[in-house]
Amino acid sequence: MKNVLVTGGAGFIGSNFIHYILGTRDDIQQVVNYDLLTYAGNLENLADIETDPRYTFVRGDIRDREGVKELFDEYDFDTVVHFAAESHVDRSILEPELFLTTNVVGTQTLLDAAKAHWKLAPEDKYSREYKPGVRYLQVSTDEVYGALGKTGMFTETTPLSPNSPYSASKAGADMVVRAYHETYGLPVNITRCSNNYGPCQFPEKLIPLMIHNALDDKSLPVYGDGMQVRDWLHVHDHCAAICAVLDKGRVGEVYNIGGNNERANLDIVRLILDALDKPESLIAHVQDRPGHDRRYAIDNGKITSELGWKPAYTFEQGMEETIKWYLDHPAWVEHVTSGAYRDYYKRMYRS
Repeated sequence: MKNVLVTGGAGFIGSNFIHYILGTRDDIQQVVNYDLLTYAGNLENLADIETDPRYTFVRGDIRDREGVKELFDEYDFDTVVHFAAESHVDRSILEPELFLTTNVVGTQTLLDAAKAHWKLAPEDKYSREYKPGVRYLQVSTDEVYGALGKTGMFTETTPLSPNSPYSASKAGADMVVRAYHETYGLPVNITRCSNNYGPCQFPEKLIPLMIHNALDDKSLPVYGDGMQVRDWLHVHDHCAAICAVLDKGRVGEVYNIGGNNERANLDIVRLILDALDKPESLIAHVQDRPGHDRRYAIDNGKITSELGWKPAYTFEQGMEETIKWYLDHPAWVEHVTSGAYRDYYKRMYRS
């Protein structure tokens, strides 16, 4: 892993990943952050490394075939880590076409560019030989598996059963990645993670939204009864897991990444209120969103046993650090929650 293309690197997980590999990897020569800078992309997340000679930002759309091809030609990537995606379920309910084109067509565009650049005989449709050491990693989500009952966990062999336009678009992208491996022999991996949390997360997601509202003594909108259960994964643990897959993962394999931290949404909201010394009267139950999955849980036994990765953060430690980060960065929060975000918030939670 020397020349790395990180798509969506100005977003929450992508920016944390860029920090992680530049801070922990001596083999990195160049990291190119390719990001369209939509509402959730924020270059402030990377301000402290913008002068690092190993880091380059290029603004662009993953659906732009010519632009992506030019990137491969200029930087000769050996690794692609594909984060760029429309990723919020609520937004996908409002704008499903945007999610399908970005998440599926954008993924295919990247795969085509990687195949053309890495394949030793690109004109030979029967050839499955590629440059040594190249790898395409698709960052996906446990939401592609659908919902669980009160028991059980998602494994890598769980059938895909997405229930929202967002998760359907991610499942479709995963299937395209799998097909490029099976048909063309492209060296790929797919990772499917549970809910991430940590610094620099855009406040449309549960934890930063509740922290932000509680600090301003605003109501905290909780869907339905708030007893939807998710497995929570600290973003730094996620970054370490991705590197483990890139370094040691078997080509063509899917790896689930979970934090071993199942929590109900309402319990997390109460934890945040308690940490900030705010009253539970701020909780406002709102009408549940359509197709809201009840429970997710990840079995991370495969990545743990095969690659030796395991989460380092306890949920209590991760939440303490996350809340402190938002308390220490009020200007960042104010900047990302201005303008269009406020209009979106009113649309989402007007009930």
